[in-house]
Amino acid sequence: MHHISREIDSIKRFLIPLFLLASLSPGTANAATMSASGLKNLKIDSFVARLPLRVLGSEAAEPTGLSPDRIKAAYHLPKSGGNGTIAIVTAFDGKTIESDLAGFNQKFGLPECTTQNGCLTIHSMTKNLKTSSGWALETALDTEWAHAIAPDAKILVVEAASDSGPNLLKAVDYARAQPGVVAVSMSWGGDEFKDETKSDSHFSGPGISFFAASGDDGYGASWPASSPSVISVGGTSLTFKSDGSLDSEKAWSGSGGGVSAYEKEPGFQVSYSIAKAKGKRAIPDVSFDADPHSGYSVYHLAASNTGSHARTATSTLPGKGWYVVGGTSAGAPQWAAIRALLGSATSTVPLITRLYEDKASANHSNYFRDIVSGSNGACTYYCDARKHYDYVTGLGSPLTYRF
Repeated sequence: MHHISREIDSIKRFLIPLFLLASLSPGTANAATMSASGLKNLKIDSFVARLPLRVLGSEAAEPTGLSPDRIKAAYHLPKSGGNGTIAIVTAFDGKTIESDLAGFNQKFGLPECTTQNGCLTIHSMTKNLKTSSGWALETALDTEWAHAIAPDAKILVVEAASDSGPNLLKAVDYARAQPGVVAVSMSWGGDEFKDETKSDSHFSGPGISFFAASGDDGYGASWPASSPSVISVGGTSLTFKSDGSLDSEKAWSGSGGGVSAYEKEPGFQVSYSIAKAKGKRAIPDVSFDADPHSGYSVYHLAASNTGSHARTATSTLPGKGWYVVGGTSAGAPQWAAIRALLGSATSTVPLITRLYEDKASANHSNYFRDIVSGSNGACTYYCDARKHYDYVTGLGSPLTYRF
């Protein structure tokens, strides 16, 4: 990866390219431009999710982003493993999910994961779903990298009817009710709203952990990442040495984080004694690589480019199809996969509580890489990475899956 200055990074910000943004649903595009103050008094019926997804450069014929092996080495994760099912909650019709995953697996030598062999299940919440290029690319990212981190786990992709709050929660409810689900990944979010606490009950289930992206707009809390029942995943930036090994990890300038306006501080954060939380929920909880400059290789061919709108599991790689993708949306499915690496629940203590207990322990360096440099804004304390816990990277990035 080339080292690119933060000055250039702050100017470009690498949002979803215009050709993807234009193809998002009208509600998504509008939500991205609405101010937080305009949403504070709205209810879940008016919530519209947006994607914390950033694409670096243009489509290419070969992958130029990070490979699964590079990420696993950076975070001390095993090359194989995984138990149970990882549920990916997305929206709209991802017609090429299975063929995208097949192309990704072929390139990186990962086990096949198809609907035929039972590894992959795709469930649409309604018939005749509309398509969205932005959500389709997000679904490719989530599915491919969840499988890359926990290749022996099953994948359930749940397609909500739209990006509205009610429809996404219906998809969450479906996912958490399915047998074998151990983790639910939600790579989306939006501005907090007054009645959000009334919807937090959707993020519960025996032995299930819920993960959400903290957002890509720098300082500020978002929902559902702010729910005390959800593990919020912030963003970091990785740099590598000339031999490909990890050089450093620091806070990413786009990582969402802050203090919730509506959610009370949960017990696991009270016990940890987070400074300046003032009785409110602090986010994020943990972090993962999100900088598009250290972005992930993602394979995705738009349905119009495949010559067919049918889902297939072909292993051929027509066209270009390779993107370098970043954003905190990449961390949610990979943390969900880390949960799958843990296997079946062996503890009655929720994972989110165990994460804070592990970081507070004397051997915390066995669990987390403490991110102590970088920032996501100019708000001093709340925007700067520091030892122990900070509002940019939370407890830090994983150095194991055995939490």
